[in-house]
Amino acid sequence: MSTGMKFPIQINQGTGRFALSSGKDSVRESIYLILMTQRTERFLRPDFGSDLMSYPFMDINSTTVNMMMRSLKEQIQSQEPRVRNVEISTDSEVRDGCLLINIDYEISELGDQDSLVFPFYLEMPAEEAYEPGEYEEEL
Repeated sequence: MSTGMKFPIQINQGTGRFALSSGKDSVRESIYLILMTQRTERFLRPDFGSDLMSYPFMDINSTTVNMMMRSLKEQIQSQEPRVRNVEISTDSEVRDGCLLINIDYEISELGDQDSLVFPFYLEMPAEEAYEPGEYEEEL
């Protein structure tokens, strides 16, 4: 199994070099990177990433969630060659504007099962929402 830079990028305090990851951590970070990168965002690799960030603008119902799960499964399998048997499921309900996406997969080289739970926020939490009067100067 190969070794690469840790994501998000970190500096190893002992050596002053970039921190590295390998094995299960590297695969998990790669899947996270696929989920967090919008397709066409990378100029030189426009097919890299997922279309996950387009779903907050859609009406979230069971059909939309099923389309999202199928799309994510295809995107992970096509972009991360180190995994197989990818299964995606979600929580049955949205809680506080967050849909939990469960990604189960097998690491091909190791034969190990692993999983990732990705919190997908459909709306901004109330405490972070912009209040127009909050930032305006008083006259």
